[in-house]
Amino acid sequence: MKFLGRLRGTGTLVSGDETIGPAEYDLDGYTTRPGEVVASGELRMPAVDLQRCFGQHDLRLLGSDGRVLHLRFSGKHSESHGDAAHIDVTDGLPPAKDWRH
Repeated sequence: MKFLGRLRGTGTLVSGDETIGPAEYDLDGYTTRPGEVVASGELRMPAVDLQRCFGQHDLRLLGSDGRVLHLRFSGKHSESHGDAAHIDVTDGLPPAKDWRH
């Protein structure tokens, strides 16, 4: 596994056709094998909106930069405190060559 760098931004979290709300993200990117990029990090949004997300499927973060990140929560609902939760992203990430250290 090789560290690629950080990816930060803002966007809107959606589940299916439902808009959940605005969010900020801070991700660390890695390559796990040639051509495969994964990331994990923190998602921040108002606590009331964040609580609505747990158990949802097809979660996507529509980034203000046009990127669409498919994500899942890597912690349990009971581990979510306040306005932040840990997430994993495996789809929609830039290729390894486009990350900055």
